[in-house]
Amino acid sequence: MRIFATALLVLGCVCVAQAQEPAAPDANDKANMLPGLVASSTPKVYFVNSFAASGAPVFPVTKPMTTFDAPAVATSLALPFDAADPGAPAPKPKFLYSRDDIVRWELGLGFNWIRFRSSIFNANAVGLKTSVTYYTNDWFGIEGNLSAAWGPDVFPRQRAKLLVYGGGPKITWRRYKRWDPWLHGIFGGAHEQPQTTGNSKSTYSIQLGGGADYNFNYRLSGRLEGNYVRTGFFGQSQNNFQLGAGVVLHF
Repeated sequence: MRIFATALLVLGCVCVAQAQEPAAPDANDKANMLPGLVASSTPKVYFVNSFAASGAPVFPVTKPMTTFDAPAVATSLALPFDAADPGAPAPKPKFLYSRDDIVRWELGLGFNWIRFRSSIFNANAVGLKTSVTYYTNDWFGIEGNLSAAWGPDVFPRQRAKLLVYGGGPKITWRRYKRWDPWLHGIFGGAHEQPQTTGNSKSTYSIQLGGGADYNFNYRLSGRLEGNYVRTGFFGQSQNNFQLGAGVVLHF
């Protein structure tokens, strides 16, 4: 019985000694691991020698970064703002005199023929005509014109001379590619020579008519026109007719 107790005592001492012996630390484990962290979350470092010793060297392959792997947001931010929003139209230019295809000012220069008939004398007068028009919109304008014409001798050594001037509204139809037909009404005055006894050389005038402009380009047009011209010389009323042709400058 004493021998059996001695053997149990020796065996217990040996077990206690083996339990108190520290285990060899693992080189791949980290001693400073915080509680709650999983050890497998941090990749372990393997040396080349360890892989060579196992006879199967394996290296992780890193995929090269290409331009196609870039995120879509970065690609869109790299584009200029104009390319990113092509739907925004550029603002239309504003001109001092003209706007888009609508001219504001017209200057007409040409020749005219006036058939003047009265109880004192008749004359076919030929001369020059000029006009200036300002358009308030694409179809309505304000026109001022001046016509000067010279005729043959109606009295000995006295040639017929006629000056007609005035201003008024003008309406133009710009619905055609080449032709711009128009109408106007001009109210003003008239002056004639030669002087006749007891009669004034000046009176009123009314011009009613129209014409058409043929557009050679944006700045230049050709013009044809015809007008009824009413005057009041010699205390009477005269019904005259006028034809004209010339060019028009747009600016």
